Amino acid sequence: MARPRTSPQPEVLGLAARRIAADILDGVLRRKIALDEQLSGKAAHPGLASLPDRDRALMRRLIATVLRRLGTLRHLLGGFLDKGFPAEAPRVETILLIGAAQILWLEVPDHAAVDLSVRLAQADRRAARYAGLINAVLRRVTQSKTAALASNATRDTPKWLLARWTKRYGAETARAIAQANGHEPALDLTVKQDPESWAERLRGRVLATGTVRTLAQGAITLLPGFAEGAWWVQDAAASLPARLLGDVRGKAVADLCAAPGGKTAQLALAGAHVTALDRSAARLNRLHENLARLALQAETVAADALDWQGGPFDAVLLDAPCSSTGTIRRHPDVPWLKSEADIAALISLQQRLLDRAIGLLKPGAILVYCVCSLEPEEAEDQIAALLARDPCVARIPVAAQEVCGHAEFLTANGDLRTLPPQLPDPDPHWAGLDGFYAARLTRNAI
Repeated sequence: MARPRTSPQPEVLGLAARRIAADILDGVLRRKIALDEQLSGKAAHPGLASLPDRDRALMRRLIATVLRRLGTLRHLLGGFLDKGFPAEAPRVETILLIGAAQILWLEVPDHAAVDLSVRLAQADRRAARYAGLINAVLRRVTQSKTAALASNATRDTPKWLLARWTKRYGAETARAIAQANGHEPALDLTVKQDPESWAERLRGRVLATGTVRTLAQGAITLLPGFAEGAWWVQDAAASLPARLLGDVRGKAVADLCAAPGGKTAQLALAGAHVTALDRSAARLNRLHENLARLALQAETVAADALDWQGGPFDAVLLDAPCSSTGTIRRHPDVPWLKSEADIAALISLQQRLLDRAIGLLKPGAILVYCVCSLEPEEAEDQIAALLARDPCVARIPVAAQEVCGHAEFLTANGDLRTLPPQLPDPDPHWAGLDGFYAARLTRNAI
């Protein structure tokens, strides 16, 4: 008589999630492919489609934890490797990173983390010969938890980036930024109406900005209110720049570099006649989907803002391409994909976009320029340079009441500047917001 089949051990059931996590981490760390590109769209990992929701959540946690703690993990693991990570088998490092992250920060039994890491190695042609090494190193990690968990958060920020923040904001604030980036952020939602009610339904809280913040877990599409278009995902800081345009009801407003459309939705909800422009047709498709779900209207244009002939407009919002160093809390791959050279290349593009945006304004109209960057060259310095070269442009300072009374969000010149450690809370998962900069400008008649 044939033996009845037995169910696989629970640990084995997560092997596919760990294998895909390793593939995606390799994509970020070695091929420099953005995390979002590998999780959705045409470049998405082919194995994601068949991955159950529970395994998909595990896969995302593995990736995010490794990227948030990459400096600490590499330092710890490097101390156990006399010859460093084997160059001829790069998958070994990835497997060790995933294994150590589970041991140190995830609710995975030590023996399961070690065993599944060995299985991952055995399934890789070049890494298989190092299975014994992986087993030995991870067993040493299980004995070093206290030292690893007490590590300095600044180790998980690339040195060049930490040096920039220290120079701009001071050592204490730079450390606070690094620490804030090490925590998984809450889910921020911009609701169409009745935020108190939605906060109650989603077991969240309403921030002073009107944003509903929740720690809800699971697929966003399954949360109450998603299907009926009651809200959209948008960090509290990201919701502020569009408000600086003031009352836009009935006005013609251009949203440049608009996708995925959070600010477009804000402007449409406020009654503006919005022209949403983006050079990526694929990203505009996502904007279309979001607007359709939210039952909001906007004209969309697939074009490069530098070449597009439109306007003039009553107001323009320019959310310019940038280094995104203010969004590391939500995009932990950013510090490992970017370099100082990338920032230098973006500065020229931002300058040209600013000049073009000014040209789209009616006399006396308003432009809000914003970037989700902590770097002054992309923010304060860009505006200072614009004001110096164009006498027809003037700054309109932002008042504290326009940012919900948060005077700490404003610079001495009256520009918006948020930092990740702001909005503190005893529970770090409830605290913080993205780093954003915005300046409000007007074009005077010649």
